[in-house]
Amino acid sequence: MFTIKTLNAISPVGLAKLNKNLFDISVDTDAPDGILVRSADLLNTTFNDNLLAIARAGAGVNNIPLDRCSEQGIVVFNTPGANANAVAELVICGLMLGSRNVAGGIDWARTLDGQGAEVAKLVEKGKAQFAGPEVRGKTLGVIGLGAIGAIVANAAAQGLGMNVIGYDPFISVESAWSLSRAIKRSSSVDEIYRTADYITVHVPLTDATRGMLGESAIAQMKDGVHLLNFSRAELADAESLAAALESGKVASYVTDFPTQDVLRMKNAVAIPHLGASTPESEVNCADMAARELRDYLEDGQIRNSVNFPEILLGHSEGVRVLIIHENEPGMVSAISAAIGARKININNMLNKSRRDMAVTVLELDREPDDMLQTQLKALPGVIRLRLPARG
Repeated sequence: MFTIKTLNAISPVGLAKLNKNLFDISVDTDAPDGILVRSADLLNTTFNDNLLAIARAGAGVNNIPLDRCSEQGIVVFNTPGANANAVAELVICGLMLGSRNVAGGIDWARTLDGQGAEVAKLVEKGKAQFAGPEVRGKTLGVIGLGAIGAIVANAAAQGLGMNVIGYDPFISVESAWSLSRAIKRSSSVDEIYRTADYITVHVPLTDATRGMLGESAIAQMKDGVHLLNFSRAELADAESLAAALESGKVASYVTDFPTQDVLRMKNAVAIPHLGASTPESEVNCADMAARELRDYLEDGQIRNSVNFPEILLGHSEGVRVLIIHENEPGMVSAISAAIGARKININNMLNKSRRDMAVTVLELDREPDDMLQTQLKALPGVIRLRLPARG
């Protein structure tokens, strides 16, 4: 029996994926085998020794201490694509909000409260200040063509009549297949900056992308460009962006990540992080997170982990043993030698690595006894050994 601790409210649809005969779901346990979390901050949480995995019902994992989890052999999952449609719909909404200055117009209209019969006349007199261009026939640059970016690109090209150019040097095969043939591939992000009337960014926050919407990038852009950022606030350099909005170089900035700086910017539309705030998204994320946790605890499968390699396994050909270890030369041979010395045959083996971490899965012809398990755990570089479905 595995104990699963839930932090935040997790959709019952997701929890239903956990067989009650194998999983005990609790909000109070101090020693869970797995954690299901949405936005709760785990950065300063001390994890118990038997914690095997954390599944985040969402894409971002900045609330989870990934390095510490890796050091303790805790597999961290997220749910890429589960909320993609919800975010993409809001991006399309943001495209209109920024282009037509809808938010500014709404704020201004509210100032007419109390004018009585004069409201209609005042509206007709003042509406010209909120005029904005239609998007049809304009060029949209999409930086990052993952699950969200691909939906946005297709919707803009097929539904809004925009010319769409996309840039993603790391595009997956699945995303590439999903793209409309009408979308032009850009050879560089600089080409996006130079040619697009509207630019939307869908990339993770890394050292390389932090502040990418900064002075140098903005200088390359068309005058009056409209920017959308529904990924992370830190992708934009606040000082450079504020100056560009003030001068009119950037006509509008729409983001789902309000900050104190953004709230003070001219022609900035700050949406209160509503990208995944739909009931459908909540269900999709919970469903995916629960299945990831279940498959890892029961079978040793690793899918959509952010700190360990993907391990996709078929039917077990014997007793399955999963060893998490440092990605160092000689680890596989040391593990094999220890098993061979006990006259146990290895029916099948899979070894995969991700940066400094590696996972070796063994299918043995019989279960390793306590002494062999102790020997394997004692090998230099081994972080965790487990027999899936047993902990």
